[in-house]
Amino acid sequence: MYFEIIGEIADVEVIAVGGNIDGIMRLRRQFGAGRWRKLKGVAQVRVEHGGVRLAELHWYEAHGLGRRKMTIERFLD
Repeated sequence: MYFEIIGEIADVEVIAVGGNIDGIMRLRRQFGAGRWRKLKGVAQVRVEHGGVRLAELHWYEAHGLGRRKMTIERFLD
């Protein structure tokens, strides 16, 4: 599903770090070595049909590599 984040991501929380991440080898192979973390947060998103919804987002992040593979986990409204 295509979506665009509107504004800031709030309530950011670390879910897993390094070897505790499922698929860590895939991340390292695709994007490179780094201190990978899986995070979650809440933000307003504009979904593909144009509506704006509040959603819980999950993504992976490493220092110097940025956010990767951001997904909508569930809608909160």
